Amino acid sequence: MSTLENKIIVVTGGSGLLGKAIVAKIREQGGIAVNADMSCSDTLHDDGIRTDVTNRESIEQMLRSVIEGYGRLDGLVNSAYPRTKDWGNAFDKIDPASWQRNVEMQLNSIFSVCQLTLPVMQRQQFGSIVNIASIYGVVGPDFSVYEGTPMTMPAAYAAIKGGLINFTRYLSSYAGHTNVRVNCVSPGGIFDGQPVRFVEQYSRKVPMKRMGTPVEIAGPVCFLLSDDASYITGHNLLVDGGWTAI
Repeated sequence: MSTLENKIIVVTGGSGLLGKAIVAKIREQGGIAVNADMSCSDTLHDDGIRTDVTNRESIEQMLRSVIEGYGRLDGLVNSAYPRTKDWGNAFDKIDPASWQRNVEMQLNSIFSVCQLTLPVMQRQQFGSIVNIASIYGVVGPDFSVYEGTPMTMPAAYAAIKGGLINFTRYLSSYAGHTNVRVNCVSPGGIFDGQPVRFVEQYSRKVPMKRMGTPVEIAGPVCFLLSDDASYITGHNLLVDGGWTAI
């Protein structure tokens, strides 16, 4: 079983649906999870530190606090998911300014977090970064699962997650010689109180016939953070109940 005993790991968006489960699993495995989230206090505590991933100065302050408090940084999970209020509009109703803002908040913020974190890990000569991507960064959406519901798959989501997967490969190649690993996990549909019709239609399509849970994503993330994955980098781990297998 993989273990994260005494590893210092920052989880951006650690108060979110997936982030909360990832933080809990890291702590369950003996690691120290620092929740870097807007909901946290301004000062570093056991539960985390207030961080706005869309603000470079906020990221810099968070990293300074972690290094000053713990002396090192073993891992980073990019789980923050900032988005605009009109996120989820149908393609023909997307405001170009909204598209740009979502790319800025999501993909560009991950660039900033990674660009500021990598030098810390490279100086240490160790570290593991895990980005949270999606099946919809790998395959196109099946719009039939949204029929009869108010839901759709945001176009920016596909572009952002697809870009993130290849950005992960880029970073793994760039940082590999310094013993810093960069991988991503691509979840399938995760249950979060969606309309019953959507859940039924999604479940009929996926080979395992159900949606996933946040805990089922947290375990694979922790594996990639652990020393059990010491020779894995540039990988996109699909955790999707078989969605992309068919």
